[in-house]
Parts: sequence; structure tokens; C-alpha cells
Amino acid sequence: MKVLISADIEGVAGVFHPEQTRAGNGEYEAARRWMTLEANAAIEGAFAGGATQVWVNDSHGGFRNLLPDLLDARAQVVLGKPRTLGMMAGLEYGAALVFMIGYHAMSQTRGILAHTINSFAFARVSLNGVEVGEAGLYGALAEEYGARVALLSGDDVFAEETAPRFPEARFVVTKSATGHASGVTQSPASARLAIETAAREVVQQSLAEGHARESARAAALPVECELRTQTSALADLFCQWPMLTRVDAVTLRFGAASVEHAVRMLNCLSAMSFMLR
Repeated sequence: MKVLISADIEGVAGVFHPEQTRAGNGEYEAARRWMTLEANAAIEGAFAGGATQVWVNDSHGGFRNLLPDLLDARAQVVLGKPRTLGMMAGLEYGAALVFMIGYHAMSQTRGILAHTINSFAFARVSLNGVEVGEAGLYGALAEEYGARVALLSGDDVFAEETAPRFPEARFVVTKSATGHASGVTQSPASARLAIETAAREVVQQSLAEGHARESARAAALPVECELRTQTSALADLFCQWPMLTRVDAVTLRFGAASVEHAVRMLNCLSAMSFMLR
């Protein structure tokens, strides 16, 4: 049983303020350690449940936040960018299960530090007419590779919006949101215990149901992506790509041959946006 863990930081217990997610200060150093230990809890639980190989993907910001020396030595760590599959790099090694740890709600919701890919640039992202956050987008990519999203953790707003998309997955709610940067959290130790327990049980259940082998990769199907930008200047910039169609001042559309291609385009647009910061 191969498991890929995608670890973000905004959904980690104890994380509420943007400063905790940005390198260069003491609060970030504490938060990245909590992030690492939540990822480690998922790794330990996966192996305890019967996983044979585990990859953990650093999925926040510059993709170099995790502290590898704190992680279970049996796991392999995916770090750095750019990379083709972004927050799902590691799927190419044949994972059967995907865990999303420390994830957050989509842009323009009341979830803690809610955003979708790039809070500066993207206000809304839809695939085939359905609005998606990072979990919905990258979960679709995982499914395209034949993997099943089996465990997710984050705040209560994230869990409520994401549960209908993955009805068979297990959710660990690490904190409850009262606003974009406020709420009530479990202690980091309590959250880690819940994640470790859930990870172990999810892998055990999957093995009992006979899902030990990696699934066959699904046939890629074309998708249409609609993107609403935060400003018209960003739409001006993005529509320099000939394949993008302008819908209105802040909305554009593009077709993609697969979810993977849509993800790659969105990540390119995100990178482009830095010239307007």
C-alpha cells in the first residue's frame, strides 16, 4: 500500500495569522514545526496501518517548509518548486491513497486563511462549472492518476465544503473558524493524535477492503476551467496567453486536455502574477 501525504500549513492546529505562514519570523518557525509534526503523525499512522511506502509532499508556498529531520525516517519527502504536479507531486510513484493534511477552505469563504492557490491573484476557480478549492482541484488530479483521497484535515469550514466532494473520506477537524484569522483550535498534540489515529484506521480499512495495490490511472478527459482574478490588471496579464478567453473584466476561461493540464496552467498563471505585486 503506497500513500502520498500532501501537507499544507493553513489548516494546521494553532495557525491563524498570515505571518505564521510566511518565512522570516519566529511565528513561522513555530508553525512550520507544527506542520511537520502533523505530517509526521500522518506518516506514522499510515505505516502503523500497513502502508509499505509513504511520500510526504511539502505543499505550502515555496514547497520548502517541512523539517525533514523531524519526519519518520521511513518516509520520503518531496520538496521544492517548480514541479509538474504541484501539491500532488509524488502521484507518479503509484500511490493508492492520498492524505491532505493541514488544508484550508477555498477563496472568499469564512475559513481560516481561506484562499485558492494564490490569494493575491485568484478569487475563484471552477472546473466544468463547479467551484473548487485546492482540495477539490488536487483531489481531481489524484483521481486522474488512479489514487483515492482517503484522509483530510483542516478547519470546520474546510471540512463542511469538502465532505460532499469526497463522501467516503475521513476528516479530522483541527480547529473551528470564527473568521478569516480567528477561531478555536485543538492543541497541536491533540490534533496530531487524531491525525495519527485516523491515518492508521484509514489504511487498515483500505487493506481490509482489498485496495492494497495501486489503482489504474484513469483516462484523462478534457476540462474547462474558469478563473476569476482579484483585479482586471491580472486578467490583462493572464490573457497574454493566446489560449485564454476573456469573459469580462476579471473572468477568463481556458480548455485543458486533462485536470493535470489545468493544474499546470493555473500554476503558471500564479507564477506570472508575481510581476504585478
